[in-house]
Amino acid sequence: MPFEVPLDEPGVVRTIRLLVRRWWSVEIAVADATGFVVDHRRGIVVPPHNPLCQSCLHSKDGFAACNRSVERALGRVDKDVGGAQLCGPCHLGLEIVAAPVRVDGAFAGALFACGFRMPGAGEEQQRSTACHKARQLGLDREISDLGEAFARVARVDPGHLSYLLDLLGTAADEASEQASLLRRREERSAASKADGTATPFAAIVGRSPAMKSLLSVLERVVQSQSTVLVTGENGTGKELIARALHFGGPRAGRPFVAQNCSALNDNLLESELFGHVRGSFTGAVRDKQGLFKVADGGTFFLDEVGDMSPSMQVKMLRVLQEGTFLPVGGTVPDHADVRVIAATNRPLRDMIPRREFREDLYYRLNVINVEVPPLRERLEDLPLLCEHFLQRFADRTGTPRKRIAPELMAQLYAKRWPGNIRELENTVERLAVLAGDAEVIAAELRALGTADAGAERSFARFRERGDLESAVQALEREMIETGLIQTHWNKSKLAEKLGMSRTTLIKKIRDYGLEEAARRPRGEG
Repeated sequence: MPFEVPLDEPGVVRTIRLLVRRWWSVEIAVADATGFVVDHRRGIVVPPHNPLCQSCLHSKDGFAACNRSVERALGRVDKDVGGAQLCGPCHLGLEIVAAPVRVDGAFAGALFACGFRMPGAGEEQQRSTACHKARQLGLDREISDLGEAFARVARVDPGHLSYLLDLLGTAADEASEQASLLRRREERSAASKADGTATPFAAIVGRSPAMKSLLSVLERVVQSQSTVLVTGENGTGKELIARALHFGGPRAGRPFVAQNCSALNDNLLESELFGHVRGSFTGAVRDKQGLFKVADGGTFFLDEVGDMSPSMQVKMLRVLQEGTFLPVGGTVPDHADVRVIAATNRPLRDMIPRREFREDLYYRLNVINVEVPPLRERLEDLPLLCEHFLQRFADRTGTPRKRIAPELMAQLYAKRWPGNIRELENTVERLAVLAGDAEVIAAELRALGTADAGAERSFARFRERGDLESAVQALEREMIETGLIQTHWNKSKLAEKLGMSRTTLIKKIRDYGLEEAARRPRGEG
């Protein structure tokens, strides 16, 4: 894949892009060295602010014609001369300006702006050409008055053209410098992977501003021994962050132990964390070493700490304060030297006034806070993440890496991704499987590949019975069954999530026969 100019990275470029949009209603975009519009590869289309260009880019033939216009325009650019140049017209007769971007001295693409006109003696001819070309593309089927649509095309006075060229040239210079730095960084990362000296955060994929901010925090924290609280929604990769901090830090050669605090009830969790002595309870036939002792000298990752009961919070506070704990049934305190990294998707600070979480424990855990952004706040990383998961699928299956069609990528950008990175990974794998031997995953597969299986079963039951009550019951059963699996049968947590009492939830689980059904793997009936 050709190297892509990082349009969204440098602050100067973003600022200039906004200024050009505000002053002239013209959009700045990026083309690679072949003249292909980079956003179009990602499935993003940002047309100029006029109905003529908007209608054209939403037409199949018009979209292709616009891309050919950019390719021809870049062919006219003097790549050995810096600064922006007038290199139009486009296929509609409108103007194009472009400024070459060079990465380490080599031409890598260009920033360009198009879809505007300059008033003057030839303006009437320009209007006639634009209307004629639009009719050839069938745009008059959507635009009733092509002349009025042309009148809404942005005007750049000849006296202002030099300002536009200067701004675009400045943006291209900044993009060139940033792209060169990024390429050298990626080359160093690739070399470090090859010789086994990869950075601890090499597995964290992302170039968006949100991820750069996160990585900056991690780089400052990784060598610390302080307790870290990782916050973020489900599926954002909190455990991945914890592993990176461990394996990149001074405890890398020692154990990394993880435990989900919502997966077990109090008695089992206490035994898992602190161990127990023989005879302390029925079934305790021998001494058992707790996970804190297993992690001695290393890192203990406590996931979903917000789900711990008040009594467990008290015991956890003692470990953090004194480094000691008492095994279940024991009389002699034990000691462990561990770095604790905790994670939660719950708002612990808001839980303190409701007495759902201890304030003193919160401040013990929140020595350093690392907040992981949800996928919807880092959609710039979507192409990188998709390529990463497609490569992982290819490596695992021994098949060539597939590509995602631009139309499908546009659909992925439009999704809200409530399941975040985990949902995206599952979606990409599902699409790769459904694509079969095809090299490119088509947009049509998404409707087949991402349809919610639970909803499909619910609607199937509704069609069979044909009444609203049955449909509601089927959907309710599906939500409870799915929720039980997602919360590892934590009924209190699921009841809160569904907005019902725990007693009501237990009754519904019994009524719907989910005591056994939800414990079976999906697809067994």
